[in-house]
Amino acid sequence: MQAYLKDFLQTLETIKNISQHTASAYKRDLNQFFDFLKKSNISSLKSVDHLMLRRFLGTLHDKEYVKSSIARKCASLRSFFKFLVREGILKTNPASSLHTPKKEKKLPHFLTEEEVEAFLSLPKTNDPAGMRDKAIFETLYSCGTRVSELAGLNLSDVDLLGEIIKVKGKGKKERLCPLGMPAIRAMNAYLDIRAVFFKTGKAARKGFKTIPAKEAFFVNSKGGRLTTRSIERILKTYVIQITSKKVTPHTLRHSFATHLLQRGADLRSVQELLGHKNLSTTQIYTHVTTELLKKVYVSAHPRA
Repeated sequence: MQAYLKDFLQTLETIKNISQHTASAYKRDLNQFFDFLKKSNISSLKSVDHLMLRRFLGTLHDKEYVKSSIARKCASLRSFFKFLVREGILKTNPASSLHTPKKEKKLPHFLTEEEVEAFLSLPKTNDPAGMRDKAIFETLYSCGTRVSELAGLNLSDVDLLGEIIKVKGKGKKERLCPLGMPAIRAMNAYLDIRAVFFKTGKAARKGFKTIPAKEAFFVNSKGGRLTTRSIERILKTYVIQITSKKVTPHTLRHSFATHLLQRGADLRSVQELLGHKNLSTTQIYTHVTTELLKKVYVSAHPRA
């Protein structure tokens, strides 16, 4: 089974150019299914039928997995068994008619413009770490990038004169994101002191095998590339100063999209800026703005 899984993932990476994050998700989902087969004394994928797949999904329901997680595992199984049929390993696809639970549509959490302004003013710009953190937050809100896209940003991807950055999104697809002036100023200020991280990092790396990520735009105190987890931790230290709300880097992405629509941006443009493959993914933000309109109506209309 592991050999088939390896071939499957290699095919996806070669043909569909999936990201490492997506490949890891497929691998986790399918290994979970293999564990289920092992516990069910099933040693061959040829013995798997539609009923067996339904039983597996039933165990996920019993463990109270959310619908979105179950839907993703269904997609992983369908794709995997489709690959096995195409390669001639199986004659039929037992997952072809697998029912996918309807995903719950949750309105994305976002900050108001006032809350964003308060948050962006928190980093102290009289020390290197504060200047770096301000540049991180300004870029997240200015471009609406995913935190993984920001962490993967290289110096060569940033054109401050052209007021634009190039990011690599899902499926390794590249897109250009415009930069606002506050973000440009913060990034310029950070670049002026970025070398400090490498100088201080040299001593910090003594005895370690850390290699300076000289091409990375955002680096840590050891001179290495900041990870998505590190950026999340940095943001958390600032959030607790102003609110008890749960705020993540993705909250700034949600805020970016919501504020654009509130100020008249069209949905198609917001889709491009966010790097969404389908317009339906972006449409969730129209529900947010509709909810806000309802609140305004209820509070202001005499017969609401």
